[in-house]
Amino acid sequence: MIRRFSQWFILLAAIFVLLAAVFYIQHRIKEHANRTVPVKKTAEQYPHVSVITVGTGRYRASVTAHAAASPHFDLTLASQVSGRVQSLAEDFEPGKRFKKGQILARLEDSDYRAEVAAAKQDLSDAQLNLLEENREAVQAKAEWEASGVSGKPESELVLRKPQVAAAEAAVANARAALANARKDLARTRIAAPFDALVVERMISPGSYVQAGTDMARLYSTDRAEISVSLSAKDWARLPGAKLLESGDWNAEVQNIGNGQTWSSRVLRAKQHLEQETRQRDLILVVDHPLDLKPPLLPGTFIKATIFGRSMENLWKLPGSALSQEGEIWYVKDDHTLAAFSAAVCFSDEEAIYVSVPETLRENKQRVLVHPLTGYMRGMRVQPVAEGAHG
Repeated sequence: MIRRFSQWFILLAAIFVLLAAVFYIQHRIKEHANRTVPVKKTAEQYPHVSVITVGTGRYRASVTAHAAASPHFDLTLASQVSGRVQSLAEDFEPGKRFKKGQILARLEDSDYRAEVAAAKQDLSDAQLNLLEENREAVQAKAEWEASGVSGKPESELVLRKPQVAAAEAAVANARAALANARKDLARTRIAAPFDALVVERMISPGSYVQAGTDMARLYSTDRAEISVSLSAKDWARLPGAKLLESGDWNAEVQNIGNGQTWSSRVLRAKQHLEQETRQRDLILVVDHPLDLKPPLLPGTFIKATIFGRSMENLWKLPGSALSQEGEIWYVKDDHTLAAFSAAVCFSDEEAIYVSVPETLRENKQRVLVHPLTGYMRGMRVQPVAEGAHG
């Protein structure tokens, strides 16, 4: 009996413990479900933008254009008389140079010498005839005065004035004929009209040429000229025409093929616009181009850089800083974006030079290197410095 009571007591105790455990677990579950869960705070993230720090500066504008170097004179030398080519100068070959007045070729001149001799004979005859007419005119005047007839003769033929005038005209004509004959004789010697480079020779010894036959093509060697076409915007970067044409305004020309450079100066500016391009040409000159080291050869394709006016209050920026919409973006002190429409004054291979609004000139600014089309004014960003300029 006692044993059965003990079993029931143990069973009831186990049931009580089990129920207490269940109630405790449910209570803990409710407490955990109702407690406040702390929220983890994270720092707000902003897009990173690459910037450079720039300040305003004074920069000298430059204008770049491309053109070909050409000689001052490009002449196809033609014969002024006819004749057989008697001889050529030893160096009368393409690539050789001649001084002004040097003989390039000689034509057979026997016929022209004969013409000079005949012209001298004609002049002597005309002069003799004039002397005779003058003598007869003096004698006629003396006879008229000795006749005692008052007044003037009815005809000038009496005093032989027309005969004397005709004789004088004949002398003048003979002199002119002799001068022409001498010129034709001199033209049988073909001389360089200026310091020249022979580009092409078109005659050979023994060949026969007519007046007007092309004999050679010559380039002058005194200077090379480079005619560059500039737009109205380019001209605005340069000083006035008076200063440009003073002879002291310099430029630089560079061989596009190998990078060789030469100093040049502005010679003149054309005073009209080309009809096709609506641009105006500026002429640069390099003196004695073939005597330079290295020489500047005619026909060389070059890049010309003309130095312009100095301009103030500019930012020097990489070309990538100009957005597709033509704006410059920068980061304000509160890390928000702002932008303005850029006025690019000029550019070179390294950078663009932008006029800075007055409100941004006093302090340096952080300018975006690669602005994106999705950026908006007032957008908050995290600037990342790439470098410092200006």
